Amino acid sequence: MLSIEQIMMIFKMIKRLSKLTITTAMLTLFISGCESTYYSAMEKVGIHKREILVDRIEEAQEAQEEGQEQFKSALAEFKSVTNFDGGNLETVYENLNEEYENSEEAADSIREHIEDVNSVAEALFDEWNDELDQYTSANLRRDSEQQLKDTQKRYQRLYSAMQKAEKSIDPVLNALRDNTLYLKHNLNARAITSLKSELGNVNSDVGSLIQAMESAIQESNSFIAEFRQN
Repeated sequence: MLSIEQIMMIFKMIKRLSKLTITTAMLTLFISGCESTYYSAMEKVGIHKREILVDRIEEAQEAQEEGQEQFKSALAEFKSVTNFDGGNLETVYENLNEEYENSEEAADSIREHIEDVNSVAEALFDEWNDELDQYTSANLRRDSEQQLKDTQKRYQRLYSAMQKAEKSIDPVLNALRDNTLYLKHNLNARAITSLKSELGNVNSDVGSLIQAMESAIQESNSFIAEFRQN
């Protein structure tokens, strides 16, 4: 009998297999089975999908907050590159590349946490909907069904905000990648001049990303507060 810790470890390992040669369909089925096993194991120790959903939303919030700080740091490094006034350009490139790689890791973490949130939300709503048929009281069934619909609507607002934040990541990463690569292959003053012309776009993209993440975090707070209250 696997322990809860072992199940969680296996689940994380399986998710990383998406880059290997396993087909998407097989991987989806495999992950789905592990998720069901994980949820069942957690329920046996008194932790239900509702609690897991709240925990994962909070974890997604934390990932977005950390992501905000990382993208701000990357922007600050990019600005420092455009203000370069003598020194070792190789070191300048290495610093910018490190910020880009850290930003990639932050983006991966945000995407993974959003995926985890949606996974348990779908499982919760499916279970809730299936269990409506178990009611013998029409009044209680109606009330529960309405609560389900209201919760799904609130969740959809949250998930849409998270998706918007996630989509805002790509322009920032693309810009950082492009400019980092350009600097790598053109370690000269001309490269710095070219990067200066890109600063406005990068600054705007990061600003949009920060705003989208902040909106998602606020939606998370609202959802959790209403979810717990109900």
